[in-house]
Amino acid sequence: MQKRKIINDPVFGFINLPTNFIYDIIQHPYLQRLNRIRQLGLASFVYPGAQHTRFHHSIGAMHLMGEALNILRLKGHTITDNEYNSSLAAILLHDIGHGPFSHLLEYTLVKNIPHEILSLLLMKQINKEFEGILDTAIDIFTDNYPKHFLHQLVSGQLDVDRLDYLRRDSFFTGVIEGNIGSARIIKMLNVKDDKLVIESKGINSIENFLMSRRLMYWQVYLHKTLVASEKMLINIFSRARELIQNNEKLFAPPSLSFFLENEVNINDFENNGIALKYFVNLDDNDIWTAIKVWKDHVDPVLSELCNGMVNRKLFKIIVSDSPIDKALVKSKLDIYKNKFKISDNEANYFISLDVMETNMYNEEDDSIDIIYNNNKIKDISEASDMLNIELLSKKVKKYYFAFLRD
Repeated sequence: MQKRKIINDPVFGFINLPTNFIYDIIQHPYLQRLNRIRQLGLASFVYPGAQHTRFHHSIGAMHLMGEALNILRLKGHTITDNEYNSSLAAILLHDIGHGPFSHLLEYTLVKNIPHEILSLLLMKQINKEFEGILDTAIDIFTDNYPKHFLHQLVSGQLDVDRLDYLRRDSFFTGVIEGNIGSARIIKMLNVKDDKLVIESKGINSIENFLMSRRLMYWQVYLHKTLVASEKMLINIFSRARELIQNNEKLFAPPSLSFFLENEVNINDFENNGIALKYFVNLDDNDIWTAIKVWKDHVDPVLSELCNGMVNRKLFKIIVSDSPIDKALVKSKLDIYKNKFKISDNEANYFISLDVMETNMYNEEDDSIDIIYNNNKIKDISEASDMLNIELLSKKVKKYYFAFLRD
């Protein structure tokens, strides 16, 4: 029996779920967990509308994948039903390895284990339950499938992941500069020598895509207030772990307690699987529940940080083009030591220093190739009149100093 379902998406409108196979994947608890993880983490401190979830994004990316595959079929490229459904499954599941608050907790709770590795482990787990039905999807996800262009649609310079999150994040934050022409880009897609290319009529859309991506990074993803709140959250969990290591009892939901109390590594996920069991029960709600309780803890460092997070008294932040003055950092630490009667180590939880950089485009990662009517191919840096490789690959570097408000 066909499980006909239509999802009303605020960005793309009505989205059809084409098969029972896709419906069953969407219903799986691992994917449903993404309903409880916000796509932009703490960005709602800056953009109150940024309440959308990673589940929203996964559905949108699946829709764009279907659109892209249909366009390529119309242009004469053979894509079997198995390849079509497997590509949809690969993009649906590409983010299931994300923990709460995006990449933040990779610095504290699940260190040195990228979310892509966890996504793959969870995909393999689902594949066991579904008796191998995800074999092709996993091969596409890991770029082990003969048709490389299918992997590029999942992970590449012009993947449907980026095409969705730029549109979606622009929509929910209200930052119109990120509103790319995803429909136009998809209509201009083609394949040459097993590699995605863009037909020359789509050059302007690619130029807009690259500029929008840079603008969204500095206006949204690396917005100074968002960075300040993220640094605060990282310090909260670093302090919580230190207290637990010193035999301090801290309240936390079981899934969170496991990662606070244990130094997990990839073997804990791959071999005994116990870490995976706790991870799939961890979401934003666990984090906020703990923080709300910890704001009344006797430890002045933990309680001050958690109060700031709950009541939006976030770190103040200085952004500079040059390294931060060491004297300024020391003066702040001295203030905190005197005010809270704490040690040097404890005072360091009230500051955060970081260097961040980003660029629009890295040709070495996965070039964006433009194809002309004569079948000649040029990289976007050669084909564009307004963008060149120096501009595209130029890294913008900024120094951040976040600290507790006096």
